[in-house]
Amino acid sequence: MTISQGAADAGVVGREAGDAQARERFVWRPMVPADLEVVLVIAGEVHPGYPERIEVFAERLRLYAPGSRVLEVGDTMAGYVVSHPWHPMTPPKLDSLLGAMPTFPATFYIHDLALLPLARGSGAGARAVADLAAHTQAIGLSDLSLVAVNASVPFWRRQGFDIVESRSIAAALRSYDDEARFMMRRLPLPPED
Repeated sequence: MTISQGAADAGVVGREAGDAQARERFVWRPMVPADLEVVLVIAGEVHPGYPERIEVFAERLRLYAPGSRVLEVGDTMAGYVVSHPWHPMTPPKLDSLLGAMPTFPATFYIHDLALLPLARGSGAGARAVADLAAHTQAIGLSDLSLVAVNASVPFWRRQGFDIVESRSIAAALRSYDDEARFMMRRLPLPPED
């Protein structure tokens, strides 16, 4: 599940979205178990039509901590991202547990990127995606994938993602809704030494 259209395009109240000082106030940091209650609240606010249990977030954090981060502005949590290595062309169904990370992953899956109105328009979403792309390459994978919901396809297209149509993923997409779209971003191969 990914950010909504409003999260992708809305401005931030009380400041200009392009204000460099405002952007510096938003800091991504590693998620810790103590963050999960607030993450669940943010998920409910940003994605009310896509509920997931706290166990889903806790499992993702436990299985692949480097892929889970929270966005803070001062002492306020303003968003989060949950991501992990995964199987190609097999997005997990909504509100499902994974059990384990794959031994031989082939994609880096962005499970969820959620930003509260406070953070929308700050550039924090694009920074998170850029960081995840760099992480993906660092662990030797060549693409990122996700399920776009809440009319977020335009945001993801701006981040270099394309819609991928496949009957094999239709059941997983239906667990979200009829508007959900599977998207991928291929990354350039690292230069050979």
